Amino acid sequence: MKTNVLYFGDNLEILRNKEYFPDGCIDLIYLDPPFNSKKDYNILFKENGGVESEAQIKAFTDTWHWTQIAENTYHEIVTKGPLKIGKLIGALHDTIGNNDVMAYLVMMTIRLVELHRVLKPTGSLYLHCDPTASHYLKLVLDQIFSPANFRNEIVWRRTTSHGDWKQGAKHFGRVHDHLLFYSKASNPTWNPQFIPFSSEQITQQYYKVDENGRSYRLVTPTAKKPGGDTSYEWRGVRPPKGRYWAYTREKMEEMDKKGLLYYSSTGQPYIRYYLNERPGVAAQSIWTDVPPISPTAKERLGYQTQKPLALLERIIRASSNEGDVVLDPFCGCGTAVVAAQKLNRRWLGIDITHLAINLVKNRLRDSFGIEAEEDGQPKDIGGAKALAQKDRYNFQWWATDKIGARPVSEKKKGADQGIDGIITFQHDRKGTYKRVVVQVKSGHVSVNAVRELRTVAGEEAIGVLITLEPPTEPMKVEAIAAGSYHSELYDKDYPKIQILTIEELLQGKIVDMPPQTQTSVTFAKAPKISKKEGEQPAMGRLKFNMGDRVIGNDRKASFRDRKGTVIGYEPRTHEYLVRFDDGRNEYVNPSWLNRGV
Repeated sequence: MKTNVLYFGDNLEILRNKEYFPDGCIDLIYLDPPFNSKKDYNILFKENGGVESEAQIKAFTDTWHWTQIAENTYHEIVTKGPLKIGKLIGALHDTIGNNDVMAYLVMMTIRLVELHRVLKPTGSLYLHCDPTASHYLKLVLDQIFSPANFRNEIVWRRTTSHGDWKQGAKHFGRVHDHLLFYSKASNPTWNPQFIPFSSEQITQQYYKVDENGRSYRLVTPTAKKPGGDTSYEWRGVRPPKGRYWAYTREKMEEMDKKGLLYYSSTGQPYIRYYLNERPGVAAQSIWTDVPPISPTAKERLGYQTQKPLALLERIIRASSNEGDVVLDPFCGCGTAVVAAQKLNRRWLGIDITHLAINLVKNRLRDSFGIEAEEDGQPKDIGGAKALAQKDRYNFQWWATDKIGARPVSEKKKGADQGIDGIITFQHDRKGTYKRVVVQVKSGHVSVNAVRELRTVAGEEAIGVLITLEPPTEPMKVEAIAAGSYHSELYDKDYPKIQILTIEELLQGKIVDMPPQTQTSVTFAKAPKISKKEGEQPAMGRLKFNMGDRVIGNDRKASFRDRKGTVIGYEPRTHEYLVRFDDGRNEYVNPSWLNRGV
């Protein structure tokens, strides 16, 4: 099975191809399918300098309808699917009827059955959804995976607050999503994840300091239930009444030799838990520590449903190991794919829109310098014709991408009426820019198409007509009659109207135009990522860890030469809580600190 591949097409068709996805081949699945919110989601473009552009294009409509496809899928589930699932979907259909919600459930169910098939016995699935769909989807997942393999319903706070009440809403703010976590069987891959201690936890629990300045807390070595030799006498004392030693005599002796036991005035032993040796607090099922992507974050790409990289990193670390295979069948802007690549996992991504596949390709190139392998994009004229017949807009986006043009929204209004793509380039040394405008025709073409393009491109430098069929002689004559555009920067003439066939594009032909100098409107550039960032130190990817000794440097006079111990971190301000040797606890900017002795 190939990995590190992006598949373009319907994920159900692709998942059912056992050459691509044999039984039991995937270690972890994360899916963030549309939620049936009836919203349009756009991809926003940015200038190469990172400035947001006016340009945007609809990537998908988050709406499901009861169509003939939904009816056929429902019939397949009820008549050919697993008995329990067929009964459930039949009962839901009897209750809900032929509407958008039922269409959503039917289309998701048939895909979840296939996703269960491709999971390994040690594999897990995380389904990301919102409260409008989670209760229905859990019923479906219980039947496919079994209630015994339900692991968690994780609540992720995706935003801090909503001011819906200002618009008259009569409900509490809706600020969370759900992650439904299921395993294929009873023993899934599992790596506990930890969250840094809060400053309050450190202050309340790790307030003791040893002779070396290390913060620690005391924990009793006793337990409520006995097990083996647990009532022995230790250094003249026994466990308190109703308690038992939690460790064997040999383990107690080992801890004592290492200086990890502390004795109270009554002789009772306690174990020293040193702050800098603790991994943090085990992650629970409510995640409030992974913030949404801020409007100014470097990782923001303009894809409206984009999830934070940190969210996917936690999931992937928890339920897979290095070298495992991670699948995202609704890969969108590719956050799961990027997180998997960063954490040294293999990956597979599927999406039904060319725009999404192209966005993920760009993101992987920007972040890691790699060229992702694609499957499902047209590779010959037959494939191009099939795409044009199946989905005209995806065909347009694919064709404009072949010449490096940025697609324009299909809602043809105003100055861009009749334009499917744009390339921007520098015209002169003064910094004036001109445009190449692109039209794509997937059907029959005649000389009228060239005349239309001449009109649309009247004020532009160059017009390009991409055709699926070969141009007629009158079309070629009309294009030549349009004359040329003269580039002042390169002192060269270029044909004003150019006709390129799909067959020529597949052979590598490009637009005859001035070289581009980073002036085109493109997908927002993703930040570079080092795979080493995937490691999980005690306090995350931070300059200092809990328990580190630090000393103030010359950047802040009030902290110069002051020594202390790091006892906490405040992620909102990126400051460290330091217990200085003079007894004061203060939050400090990390740039004011160096590692101490």
